[in-house]
Parts: sequence; structure tokens; C-alpha cells
Amino acid sequence: MRKDIPNLNALLAFEAAARLGSFTRAADELALTQSAVGRQVALLEQRLGVALFTRVRRRLELTETGREYAARVRRHLDHIERDTQEISAGRTQGYTLELAVVPTFATQWLIPRLPDFARLHPEITVNLSARSQPFSFQDCAYDAAIYFGDQFWPGTRGGVIFREGGMVPVCSPAFRAAHALADAEGFAQCRHLHLSTRPQAWRDWYAVQGWDYSVAAARGPRYELFTMMTAAAAAGLGVGLAPRLLIERELETGQLVIPVERVLDVSQGYYFAYPEDGPHAPALDAFRDWVLGLSPDTAREP
Repeated sequence: MRKDIPNLNALLAFEAAARLGSFTRAADELALTQSAVGRQVALLEQRLGVALFTRVRRRLELTETGREYAARVRRHLDHIERDTQEISAGRTQGYTLELAVVPTFATQWLIPRLPDFARLHPEITVNLSARSQPFSFQDCAYDAAIYFGDQFWPGTRGGVIFREGGMVPVCSPAFRAAHALADAEGFAQCRHLHLSTRPQAWRDWYAVQGWDYSVAAARGPRYELFTMMTAAAAAGLGVGLAPRLLIERELETGQLVIPVERVLDVSQGYYFAYPEDGPHAPALDAFRDWVLGLSPDTAREP
């Protein structure tokens, strides 16, 4: 007998109230009365021995503990709902895999190759969510994640898809024609485009070339995503620094060019990771084997 699991109705009431920020809206969603939702949440708080909400006049706010618990409850309810749908459908509708992935890697490299996985496993639906910062699997309803780094997140296992390799300067053809980008003097005259998640990239690139990293180079605009930075470079706003493997399409179409073959080698890579504890679905095993069998130069499906 599982004595430490709260009543499911109480968990449903709490999750809805936490998500909607209101007992009234939660009651409407669950087809209950407002007082019934309030009683269920009160019973859950009594059961846990902690306050999940603070009530100031008519405002309802989650406590820090309540916010953390709500995320965990939501994750498990999502899994229960999905598992129930799959079982009740007798697998005729297949499996669903929830995957968090860094945005540029997803759009520039992974998605163009997903048709191959769909052909091999038509019964598996892969849902992608953009996550550029580390997170806890306990707080999110993801089966696995693909992220950029140099080690596994605590409590996870999986594998390295591949190391990123070289980062190269990129700009538009017109920008290259208007600037002499063969040496340090030429780069000193250009606006540098930066990625906010890799603030040291240009500094490291300059160090590899043996050039001085100037204050002017450091003052260029910053972008949160590689796709933003490469779009700015293609628009002629300056010269950016990007992983070669993530700009294949732009190089092929001529939107971007590499003005000089001076490379910054990057030892970090893209990891596929999932929680090491607990069961996982066959869909996860299938995707893991497929994605870890790819290489940086794996051909895209036509």
C-alpha cells in the first residue's frame, strides 16, 4: 500500500489552481465548486505539513515550495495522461516523445534529419521544445534533452552526439566585399556580432590567432540565439562567429560566407541525456540509438 501518495483529486485541484492562479478558474476547469477546490488544496497542505499558497486579500500566490511542488506534480500528471492515452489506444496511435533541445541545433541540424527517424519509426511522434538553459527533469515533463556542454547533467545518462568542432567567422558576401578581413587590422575595422550565451567566444578566437582583442571588438551587439546572430550577419550588420556545422544551409545558399579560414576549435559538444532513475518508454530507447548513431556530416533527407 502506498501510504505517502496524496489523494489524486487533491493533486488535480492543486495543479489546476497553481497553473491558473485562481481557485475559481480551477473550479471551472474541473467542474467543481470554488469551495471544493479550496478544501482539496487545504487537505493537501495539511497532508504535507507546508503552505503551498499565500492568500493576501483576493490574491492567490504560490509559495516557493508550492511552485516547486506544482512543477513536479504537473510533470507526473502529464506522464499519467500520456501513458493512459497510449494504453487505451492499444498503441494504435503510437508513442510520443517529449524532447527539450537547444533552439539552433534543433532548427539547423536536428529537424532536417528527423525525416529519417520518422521513416524508421512512424509510430513515434517527437515533440520538440526549445530550452537554452539547464533544467531539472524532476520539474519538467520532458523525457530527454539535447543540450550543449562538456559533461552530463547530474542524475542523467545518455551519450555525446558529437563534439561541435570549429567556429568560424561569418558575414554576408556584400560585407566581405566592403571589408578587408584577411588580418587583424581588417577585423579591427568591423563590427563584431556576439552570442550572449558564449560571451568569451570572440576573445578565445582572437587568442588562437595571436591577435589583440580590442575594446571595439567587444562592443558589438549581442544576440541570445545563433539564429539571431547569423541572421544579423546575413543582413550585413557585422561579422559573427558560428559553428560551421550549424550554418551549412546558409553557406550552401550563399547567404553567409566565411571571409577567412581561421578556426576556433571547440571541445564541447551536444549531449543526449535522460533521467537515470525510473522506467523509460521504448520510444526513448529508439530515439537514443538513432541520434547517437548520427555524425556531424550525416546527410540530410532530400
